[in-house]
Amino acid sequence: MPDQIHIADLLLRTIIGINEEEREKKQDVLINITMGVDLKAAGHSDQIEDAVNYRTITKEIIDLVEHSQFQLVEAMAHEVARICLKDERVACAEVRIEKPGALRFARSVGVSVVRRREDYQQ
Repeated sequence: MPDQIHIADLLLRTIIGINEEEREKKQDVLINITMGVDLKAAGHSDQIEDAVNYRTITKEIIDLVEHSQFQLVEAMAHEVARICLKDERVACAEVRIEKPGALRFARSVGVSVVRRREDYQQ
């Protein structure tokens, strides 16, 4: 992975799950993202135009997650990665999503996916 941008511990609420009780009220999900990006241009110029705007990406992720009703965390992670890869400068995205308290006796359960642009081209 080249240089990286990290979005850590984005805590959102959404409908997620396959069981009837999971579909009735929003649950917490914790999202961590690492994007592989070449940061040299932004580092040299110190100009936002040369940087990946992680604020814009985060806003789109918040909108997706808070208004979604995914059944599987895997599907949510796949779509979050798709948002990250919309910026042509992002080479790859690792997305980790956890559902705190989803399993008895476990602090959290979750998935981690790594996606590249070609994973979304058909």
